[in-house]
Amino acid sequence: MAWNEPGGGNRDPWSGGGRDQGPPDLDEVIRKLSDKFGALLGSRRGGASGGGGAGPSGSGLAGIGLVVGLIALIGWLIASIYIVDEGTRGVVLRFGKYLKTTLPGPHLRIFPIDRVEIVNIEQRRFREIGYRSTGANNRQQGVRSMPKEALMLTQDENIVDVRLAVQYQIKDPRAYLFNVLDPESVLVHVVESATRETIGKSTMDFVLTEGRSDIVASIKALSQRVLDNYPPGALQLAGERGAVQKAAEPPLIKSAPQGEKPDLQVSGDSSKGIGLQIITVVLQDAQPPEEVQDAFADAIKAREDEQRLKNEAEAYANEVIPRARGQAARRLQEASAYKDQTIAQAQGEANRFDQLLTAYRKAPEVTRDRLYLETLETVLSRTSKVLLDAQGSNNLLYLPLDRLLKPGEAGVNAGGVAAPGGTPAETPASVPSVEGGAAATRLRDLNRGREVR
Repeated sequence: MAWNEPGGGNRDPWSGGGRDQGPPDLDEVIRKLSDKFGALLGSRRGGASGGGGAGPSGSGLAGIGLVVGLIALIGWLIASIYIVDEGTRGVVLRFGKYLKTTLPGPHLRIFPIDRVEIVNIEQRRFREIGYRSTGANNRQQGVRSMPKEALMLTQDENIVDVRLAVQYQIKDPRAYLFNVLDPESVLVHVVESATRETIGKSTMDFVLTEGRSDIVASIKALSQRVLDNYPPGALQLAGERGAVQKAAEPPLIKSAPQGEKPDLQVSGDSSKGIGLQIITVVLQDAQPPEEVQDAFADAIKAREDEQRLKNEAEAYANEVIPRARGQAARRLQEASAYKDQTIAQAQGEANRFDQLLTAYRKAPEVTRDRLYLETLETVLSRTSKVLLDAQGSNNLLYLPLDRLLKPGEAGVNAGGVAAPGGTPAETPASVPSVEGGAAATRLRDLNRGREVR
């Protein structure tokens, strides 16, 4: 008959069939578990072989011990296994002494004598030198100056307010944990010292204007070199040893030949440096102190005005000097051309005089008459007067005045300038016209041809 059929009674297997069942007896549960473990391991003995009274009690204690041992073993294994995440390193310490550095992944240690310090080597940390940021929780972030760190002396004995931001990360977990007590504080002091040294070797104008990139690079290189060569334990040794013992013992830093780095002798297995790597150094601000900022602004403005005036003067000089040089070159060329023209004209006149002298020596009378006629022809060719021989002419005389006057007009146009009233202006007698000179030359050539005939 099924438990849910009519007349079957309340025999629900989940509800216990309606019977009142209290909590189980703890002693009975432990005894049953001990019996089962004893039977499993073969430690239980049959009651018929005699000694049935002591067997169950001994096997129960052995089972309890075994269960406790298994639980303890499992707990020890769980406590001994540790996992190193990506981007971190595990530094294992045995009895407080450095043992090894483990890479990312699961590892096993001896608990509880081994202790593991997890160090994040990919996290980039940030420190401020010369100022502190305030109001990080609010949207408006302020800056608070730290004059003790920011004010520095330059080479030209001026005070400048320098603010730096340093970004760094851990590169050696062992050195970071064991070489110094407070690596971040050492980093701040080292960077501040390197900054003061660099600023002390530079002028104020160089710091405030074009030298920012050079100063940042110098600060980073100098700070990293000091951090990498930081001698751990040197101060400890100096404090423990007396002055006499230190004089007898070799120095901490050995003298090295020129061009080589000194060798640092450090006791123990610790490596040099504090285990930090500087990523970037940012020069946030570099300006004079607040008390002299107005005067410095006036000085900067005056310097800018000076530079502007210099640029304007250079531009004016670049415009005027080439023009003056061009005019000077043109005048030199004109003078050279006038010189060549005058020399050539003088040589031509001299050659002409030599030819006339030769002709005069051969025929003085003829040459004298020819020169007289040429002179009259030259003079009369520039005048508008007409000379007539009334005795040797006929009663009727035709004078083509229009043609007779054309040579005079041509001479006036060539050698003179017309007056405002329309009449030609007088031309100086010492300046011969071009057409008149050409006509005189042609006449002389014609006369020479007649003389030859």
